[in-house]
Amino acid sequence: MRALFTKYTNYFSAVIRGCTVLGFSVLLCVMNLPYAHAGLEIEIVGAGETKLPIAIVPFASENILAQSLSAIVAADLWHSGLFRLVDSRGVSPLPSEPSQVRYADWSARGVEALVIGAVEQKEDGRVEVRFRLLDVVKQTTLAGLSYTITPAQLRITAHKIADVVYEKLTGGVGVFSTKISYIVKQGKHFELLVADADGNGA
Repeated sequence: MRALFTKYTNYFSAVIRGCTVLGFSVLLCVMNLPYAHAGLEIEIVGAGETKLPIAIVPFASENILAQSLSAIVAADLWHSGLFRLVDSRGVSPLPSEPSQVRYADWSARGVEALVIGAVEQKEDGRVEVRFRLLDVVKQTTLAGLSYTITPAQLRITAHKIADVVYEKLTGGVGVFSTKISYIVKQGKHFELLVADADGNGA
């Protein structure tokens, strides 16, 4: 057993020495290349052909809000890298309820999932937000929720809608309504910041 252990110890030592020499040689070659000091470029490929084509229709009456709910939802889903956004311009009228959806129009655009919704101002200053997630292929409703919010809750509500859409279409848990924390250096001082998952509201 001791002889076998010694044999393999010597073997791995030789491998490590070989790898070290090889790595050092490669490093010297790279350092001598004319572009060795250029900026590092990383290209991520793959999954592009498997992105789910989805259309996020502007919510009816969302122009009364300070920001576009549908635009925030669309940005969340696009940044996940799993969805391909299909432009809804050219479809008229734009639907806000399932009964208004002409599925043939969306199928012709290659859309497989559709998000529609509406915004309604309440007398107490709050806003009711309704949305539906539709399966264009099966012509069915996958999800539908309503939120009554204050104007300050607009972005978090949009993130929650994106979470629902993400979960229903991928089976995974959405993280768009979560928070991130990070440290920023200002001179000699460090500051801990907390922001939305998309970096807003720090």
